[in-house]
Amino acid sequence: MDERTIVIVGAGLGAARAAVNLRKEGFEGRILMLGDEAEVPYERPPLSKDYLRGTTGRDDARVKPAEAWAADGVELETGIRATEIDLRTREVGTDDGRRLGFWRLLLATGSEARSLPVPGADLAGVHTLRTFDDADAIRTAAQAAGDVAVIGDGWIGAEVAASLRQLDVGVTLILAGALPLERFVGPEIGAVYRDLHEAHGVRIVAESRVEAVVGDGSAAGVRLADGSVVAATVIVAGVGARPRDELARAAGLVVTDGIEVDELLRTSDADVFAIGDVAAQWHPLLGARVRVEHWDTARRHGIAVA
Repeated sequence: MDERTIVIVGAGLGAARAAVNLRKEGFEGRILMLGDEAEVPYERPPLSKDYLRGTTGRDDARVKPAEAWAADGVELETGIRATEIDLRTREVGTDDGRRLGFWRLLLATGSEARSLPVPGADLAGVHTLRTFDDADAIRTAAQAAGDVAVIGDGWIGAEVAASLRQLDVGVTLILAGALPLERFVGPEIGAVYRDLHEAHGVRIVAESRVEAVVGDGSAAGVRLADGSVVAATVIVAGVGARPRDELARAAGLVVTDGIEVDELLRTSDADVFAIGDVAAQWHPLLGARVRVEHWDTARRHGIAVA
């Protein structure tokens, strides 16, 4: 009997692919996957698209049905948060008081949405998008309000703006730069996205710095650096993500912009690995560390690390 245990902290797409591929690769020991959300592993791209629009449900985004994990010999525990990693005793502590021993540890903790770094960001009506519940809250609030301000030049901002317009919600998209997605696709394609959004009724306010969210107890608008205010009682901030590397940092692993890993996704401890948004991987061709916040990177990391 194989008594080795692999503990996976995190239950996103990368974690799921790692667990599935460990079995495909012939690992016969115990696989224990801990997810702090009360959800089985699911893909996040639909959150800003068809799931946000309400055209698909949660089951459509799940990697596989809940019962399939046990059938594959994966012990999936949802709603459980890892609170500590003890590298000396080779244990993970959990918020329900357990100590889980490991032979190998995989950190797939992902990232969390950044909050707006301005006064008023904590007012009711200001949203970020990372989970099913976040998407549900944005959809419900936007349809009730009728008008929404979306802040962000990246994929989340562009996709949320497009999805909410398809729900017949009025949308103002506030950009720090000149064009949506310019940082990712360049000015020519950025201009295509701008024109497409405007053709569908999205109002774009470009080259604008957000100074504050204004309101008394709840959001009433976004004040810009030029003193103008974009009126909105619902605000969605798509201003980037932060790697969830606190566990690794507290355990004494090397952490800079994410958890440092080598080209094989191994951390500074040879028995601990990290993948996905949280992993700052050494790239031997570039001669530098690369941390990529993208679902396909997490998926490929999961397959590779197994």
